[in-house]
Amino acid sequence: MTAGPGPGPGGEAAADGATAGEAAVDGGAPDGGAPDGAPPDGAPPDGAPADGAAQAEAARRSGEPARDTVRATGDGTAAGTGLGDGAEAAASAEAAADAEPADTAARAGGGATGTGTAPPPPLPPPTLADGLRYAFGMLTVVPVAVPRWDRATAGAGMRCAPVAGLAVGLASAALGGLLLMAGSGALLAAVASAAVPAALTRGLHLDGLADTADGLGSGGSAESALRIMKQSDIGPFGVLTLVFVLLAQVAALAGLYGRSWAEGAVAAALSATTARLVLTLAARPGVPPARPGGLGAAVAGTVSAHRGLGTAAVTAVLAAAAGALFGAAGSARCALAVVLACVAARLLRQHCVRRLGGVTGDVFGALAETAATTVLVVLTLGP
Repeated sequence: MTAGPGPGPGGEAAADGATAGEAAVDGGAPDGGAPDGAPPDGAPPDGAPADGAAQAEAARRSGEPARDTVRATGDGTAAGTGLGDGAEAAASAEAAADAEPADTAARAGGGATGTGTAPPPPLPPPTLADGLRYAFGMLTVVPVAVPRWDRATAGAGMRCAPVAGLAVGLASAALGGLLLMAGSGALLAAVASAAVPAALTRGLHLDGLADTADGLGSGGSAESALRIMKQSDIGPFGVLTLVFVLLAQVAALAGLYGRSWAEGAVAAALSATTARLVLTLAARPGVPPARPGGLGAAVAGTVSAHRGLGTAAVTAVLAAAAGALFGAAGSARCALAVVLACVAARLLRQHCVRRLGGVTGDVFGALAETAATTVLVVLTLGP
């Protein structure tokens, strides 16, 4: 095609084509033309017949996209090469954007578009084995695989906590008995029996006792006390509390082993079991966590009140049965030791809830050590 010689009819047609090209640019075609006065690469010179421009004008007036009509260039001229690549990409992007909300809704609702996924089915109720694995995996160093960490399994695990405590107590009693059989004195056997629970729990309960003592003894606000409890070091309150608690435990066990290995063994087993029983009771509804995360938040409110009381009743009955080895007085003393340990732990727990706003993993450790020490002290009283 050749350009017209001047501003004749051919030039007017070219001008009309340029106007149509500007309209096409306004309609969303991509920029990319040359500067004013310089025709872009591949565009016809001024005055060329505007066959493509006429088609673009007709498309503009009809309001329909001109497929196989024109590709608008940056300065408003047009070339008859079909729908431009940039406009086609824009149209595809717009269609994809229009389809995206529906596809997103289908995915969220698990719709029948072929792209959505149905929500996972609910987990089955935890079994006794799940609860035992949770209890041993959470409260001891025993390498147990815990396949589930949901709150239902946490509740089952906290109900099984006394079983984990019984295993720890039996190991403690066994080591004390072995030392006595080897000819050691009651004091060394008592030290070994007191060390076993600390070793089988990585010392976490003793660490929680020290941290709780530091937090409660700080005298500051709840936020300040919780911040102190999260620090890795131990303050003077924590050190003093650890010293006195461990001295009381060793002294009580030494006195009981001095009477007989059986009395020391029962005391070691019962103290470790009751120490975990109070954790079961602390996980009942109505005991809030002091922090949004951690052990306190993971297990708080997972054990119903009647199941917690049922676990406590079974523990007291078994304690009385074990104490029957030493007569009626021994049976009553063992049952009383469990009850008083639960009362002491409850008083400490209530104080922590008032002082800290709830319970934490450190508070759980303090409750366990408080209960264990109370059992040992009560069992040393009387003939």
